[in-house]
Amino acid sequence: MRVRVDPNRVRQVFRELSGSSAFQESRALAEAGGLPVEMLQAMSLRPEILKAFGATGEGVYPGGMLERELKEKVILKASLHNKCQFCINSHRAIMRMIGIPDAQIEDLEAPEHLSRREALALDYTKRAIRDANGIGGDFFDRLRREFSDEEIVELTFLIGLIQMLNLFNNALRVTYSGDYDG
Repeated sequence: MRVRVDPNRVRQVFRELSGSSAFQESRALAEAGGLPVEMLQAMSLRPEILKAFGATGEGVYPGGMLERELKEKVILKASLHNKCQFCINSHRAIMRMIGIPDAQIEDLEAPEHLSRREALALDYTKRAIRDANGIGGDFFDRLRREFSDEEIVELTFLIGLIQMLNLFNNALRVTYSGDYDG
């Protein structure tokens, strides 16, 4: 990681915010005396950012309206596109933790592994990343047949959030070291 963190300060900051449901996977790491994953360590340099990230997570990830499996697949799709080592590998581990079979993780877009909603969400993710201004009305009509307006807002926000996190992790060379593989 390109930024330097003080492990004691990380523990202190994370302890103050660990009640957030957004940190559920890293809570066990911290409770065992370890450190949270590197992304959260980096954010702990600015506790206000970590707190805002936690609040966002409660509303969108892992909280929110959309099914967790759908969200994980959207996150993995965007992260593969952006070549974010941290997000690809940490979310593959999280997907395994919540019971998504390896075949669905490794062959993300195989039609037999996707519900109609998931397939549409992955298509929307691809289109939004490629050219958000170019998403046509016909496609959006298809999206509306499967998702409520509230769900579309959440999905769009999730795609934007993971894009930002991919940039954050890539620029700071935040890495995943198997923290959730257990």
